[in-house]
Amino acid sequence: MNKDAVLSKIKTEKVVALIRADSPDGLLDCAKALADGGLTSIELTMTTPGAIRMLEKATAELPHFLFGLGTVLDADTARAGILAGARFLVTPALRPDVIATAKRYSVPVFCGALTPTEILSAWELGADAVKVFPAEFFGPAYIKSIKAPFPHIDLVPTGGVTPDNVGEFLKAGATATAAGSSLVDAKSLKEKNWQVITARAKAFVAAVAAAR
Repeated sequence: MNKDAVLSKIKTEKVVALIRADSPDGLLDCAKALADGGLTSIELTMTTPGAIRMLEKATAELPHFLFGLGTVLDADTARAGILAGARFLVTPALRPDVIATAKRYSVPVFCGALTPTEILSAWELGADAVKVFPAEFFGPAYIKSIKAPFPHIDLVPTGGVTPDNVGEFLKAGATATAAGSSLVDAKSLKEKNWQVITARAKAFVAAVAAAR
């Protein structure tokens, strides 16, 4: 899948599932549970122990999924993630060297930013979309305000996105969203309660459909 196809899939699906765990145990089953609910774009974060090895295993065993690597802070990690099979990269903050590495390998990168200056800087450096983080403190109204002067910048709000507000984020102008604990919470992941995670994924998919 080339860069344009990856971006197209994320823009169509509208929700990237963000998995942040204390261990890699059960992550593949979690991914399958998300897919059963209709979400196959999944970000595995570097804060999960063994994330690179897990990513390599996930992309090999579930090649039809769209796995990305998140919480990428430097070029070395970006390159390791890409070589492990990451289809996209995500940073929590403005990281020019990560953007440059992603561009070198023609892999989409969503660069974290919050203020108008950071958002514009990330876009001008070549980010394919800007991860507006943390989004929960300003909500959909902030996305709408940012889109007014920057209608050309693709925004992906992250943090505090739920089935109840994902539609509002999209209506405010978000290209897509990313959902973490409201979709894959630590308790369900630890207990391997895949039915709960599938149900939450379905709730997100339904909310996105209602907002179209």
